[in-house]
Amino acid sequence: SSMIFRRRKRKMEDNHIEVIGVDHGWANCKTVGSVFVSGVKEISTEPALYDNVLEYEGKYYKIGGERLEVKETKVTDENYYLLTLAAIAKELNRRGMRNANIFLAAGLPLTKFGKEKPDFIDYLFKNKQVTFRFEKETYRITIVKVAVFPQCYAAMADKMPKTNRKQIVVDIGSWTIDIMPIKNCLPDESLCDTIDEGLITCIGNINNQCVRQLSGKIDESDIVQIMMDGKSDLDMAYQKIVTKEIEEFAEGIYKKLIAHGYNLNTTPITFVGGGATVMKLFGSRKQSNINYLDDIKANAKGYEFLAKVFLNTKRGGGLNGKS
Repeated sequence: SSMIFRRRKRKMEDNHIEVIGVDHGWANCKTVGSVFVSGVKEISTEPALYDNVLEYEGKYYKIGGERLEVKETKVTDENYYLLTLAAIAKELNRRGMRNANIFLAAGLPLTKFGKEKPDFIDYLFKNKQVTFRFEKETYRITIVKVAVFPQCYAAMADKMPKTNRKQIVVDIGSWTIDIMPIKNCLPDESLCDTIDEGLITCIGNINNQCVRQLSGKIDESDIVQIMMDGKSDLDMAYQKIVTKEIEEFAEGIYKKLIAHGYNLNTTPITFVGGGATVMKLFGSRKQSNINYLDDIKANAKGYEFLAKVFLNTKRGGGLNGKS
C-alpha cells in the first residue's frame, strides 16, 4: 500500500501548479519576490560570470543593465519573452524549485487590454514546454495556463472589498499613466484613460533642464534614487532642478485628474505603481482622501491573487490554457 500511496503522491506533485505573476514594465520587471531592470543583451561568447545570465536555445543573454528601448507593443521581438524566463527562474529559485507546471499571470493597461490581450497571451504561451538555464541552473517548465489581467486593477484586487465606494486608481508607470475609475469593485472601462507621459518623460525633462541650465546631464539612476526616497548626494544646483521638475510632474498629474472632471478634495484617489512614491514625496496635496500603494510589486502580487481566485473557481473544470 505504501507503493500505491507514493505513486499517488507523485501524481499529485505532477499536477501541482505554481502560480507566477510577472509585471512586465518598460523600466523594471517585477515578480512577487524580485525587481530587475527590463534589459536584455545577447553575449556573443560564453561569459566568465553568470550573474543574471540566461541561456536559451544555444545563446547567452545578460538580463538587467540598460533598459530596453520602448516599442509600440511588447510582442514585436523576443526580449520580453526572455525577460519572462528570467522572471520565472528568479521566482522558482526563491521557492527552491527547478521544475514546475506554471500558471503564468501577467497584465496589460486597461485601455490597451482588449486590443493587445490575445497577442500577448499567444506570445507568452508560444512554447508550452521550455528548458533553459539561468545563472548556470537548469529549469524545466511546462506552461499550463496564461492569463492576462488589467494592471492597476490587479494591484487593488485583494483590497477591493474594503473600498466599496466609487474611487479612482491612478497607476503611474515608467512610460504611461493609467486613470481608472472603480465602481462597485469593478473598473468602469468607459471612463478609463491612458496618458503617455510616465516617469521616463519626467526624467527626460529633468535632463533637458540640467543641460540647459548647467550644461551637464545626470545619470538616470541618480534621478530614480531621488524619486524613490527623496534623498541624494548630488550637487545642490542639480538637486534643485530635479526636485522642481518632479514637483511639476506631480502637479501635472493633479491637473490631469481635474481635467478629467474629478474633485480632488472629495474623490477617493489611490496612486499605485512606481510613481506612487513620487506623489507621496513630491505631491503638494496631503489630504486624507488620497492614498498611496507604493509597493512596486503590487501588480505582480495582484496577478497571483487573481490567478489563484481563478484556479479555485475552476478546480475540477480543468485548465484550457488561455484566458
